Amino acid sequence: MTAGKSKLIRVIVVVAVVVVVVTAAAFKLVKAGAGDMADAPTFVVKKGPLTISINESGTIKARDLEIIKSELEGMSTVLWVIEEATHVKKGDVLVELDASNLEDSKIDQQTLVQDSDTSAITARGALDVGENQAQADIDIAQLTLDFAKLDLEKYTGADGEYETAKTEAEAQISLSEEELEKAREELKWAKTLAGEKYISSTELKTAELAYNKADLNVKLARNRLRLLKDFTYKRQLAQLNSDVSQAEMALERTKTSSAASVVQFKARLLSAESKLEREKIKLAKIEDQIKKATVIAPADGMVVYASSAKGSWRGNQEPLQEGESVHEREELIYLPTSDAVKAEVKVHESSMEKVKEGLLVIVTVDAVQGKTYTGKVEKIALLPDAQSMWMNPDLKIYATEIYLDGDGKDLRTGMSCRAEIIVAHYEDVVFIPVQAVVRIGNQQTVYVRQGRKFVERNVEVGLDNNSMIHIKSGLEPGEVVLMTPPLAPAELTRPGAEMENIFGPGGLPTGGGSGKPQGTGDQPGAGGSGRPGQMRGPAGSGRPAGSGAPGAGGAGGAGRQRPPQGAPRRSGGGRPPG
Repeated sequence: MTAGKSKLIRVIVVVAVVVVVVTAAAFKLVKAGAGDMADAPTFVVKKGPLTISINESGTIKARDLEIIKSELEGMSTVLWVIEEATHVKKGDVLVELDASNLEDSKIDQQTLVQDSDTSAITARGALDVGENQAQADIDIAQLTLDFAKLDLEKYTGADGEYETAKTEAEAQISLSEEELEKAREELKWAKTLAGEKYISSTELKTAELAYNKADLNVKLARNRLRLLKDFTYKRQLAQLNSDVSQAEMALERTKTSSAASVVQFKARLLSAESKLEREKIKLAKIEDQIKKATVIAPADGMVVYASSAKGSWRGNQEPLQEGESVHEREELIYLPTSDAVKAEVKVHESSMEKVKEGLLVIVTVDAVQGKTYTGKVEKIALLPDAQSMWMNPDLKIYATEIYLDGDGKDLRTGMSCRAEIIVAHYEDVVFIPVQAVVRIGNQQTVYVRQGRKFVERNVEVGLDNNSMIHIKSGLEPGEVVLMTPPLAPAELTRPGAEMENIFGPGGLPTGGGSGKPQGTGDQPGAGGSGRPGQMRGPAGSGRPAGSGAPGAGGAGGAGRQRPPQGAPRRSGGGRPPG
């Protein structure tokens, strides 16, 4: 328990000592800076010409070019490649890719084409035979039907077999009845003569026998007619009708069967021909791939390897060379077809509202010293650069193409350049450094010297060029503004408030040293307060504060601390608020 109390006492003593030391140091700093106006980095408001521009680095590229790609499927090996920077004519060989596997595939495919061609010929012959056989079967079935109809007509016609048989039966009945009548008369006379003993009994018996026979013949003839009408005719008619019906159905069956058989033969032929066509297409594709293994120049131009033009974000991409593997649709060579060139730069999203198509651009090329080129913004990408976003999701830059004037004969694809995009040019305007402007609340504010004090003043700002900012209203030429306004004037909430409580009794910023600003924009003062240089400006630029280099440092100088929550804040130079 005693040990715990002793430890607590030691902690309280240490904290008290630290508080005393810090308080003494702060008092010393305030006292040292009071009344020394030379320590305040300031800038005299100027009026004159001001150019608003955006500077970005980029790469020179050909404006009109042919992009030569590998058109071989899958991966292939480079057997030979023309030297870079060679001037070629249309039809010259640029690259030879390995097509040995394709040559082997071609031989195999030619065999498949021949087999498919044989199958197609066989199927075509089978179809011809099948069609002939089908027609023959149909003809036989049709002939059978025709015969059945003729038989039916022959039997049922007006002079047909039935009518003939019927007439014969009726005629036989008539003859039999006449013979019966004759036999009856003869029997009658025979009986009369026999009664008078003119004939013998034997002759009488003969007459009776003849009568009985004639009577039987009449009955038989009548019976045959009845059988013909009631049975033979009906049966024969049904049979003949059935033969016709069966022949008709047989004909339909034959037609259907023959048609189905022909369809099968046609399907086999179609399948064989389709297979042959597919095999021919595959062979043609292989032959086309073999042809594409030799890359030909589509136009006159100078050879530029795609690997040299594009480079690699990893920085380790090897140039196109023999033995290298390339994949399908990979860009191999750029072939500029004219002397027209363009500069491709990447513009940060904070400057996108300033950059418009048609703006004047001044381009300098590192490899061509002492010469500038002019051009104009031709195209601005709609979406940010995907590669930059992949490397840094918070970085949004947009590819911008600048068409250079003239032919650009002294420029080469891949050269590094720097483009100054002229956004606006003012002949006579008021301007101050961007770091002199801060935003308090929703107002753009500067600190103007009045005697030995600095007071806030609201201003209306225009565009900036990351160094100087256009002041539309609120300042006059010759006035002096503070270049390092406070980051955290927590006590100040209204314009016009005096800075005495913030800067000390003399109204100036505290801090050692006597450095003065050695320039404007993003260049820091070479000493002064010992604070790091700050990029200050109106809201809207998207530039982070504190991007300038730190001061060379005065004795006792200290870096700025983060302002407390709720304090006015600085913002980079950019477009006016709103």
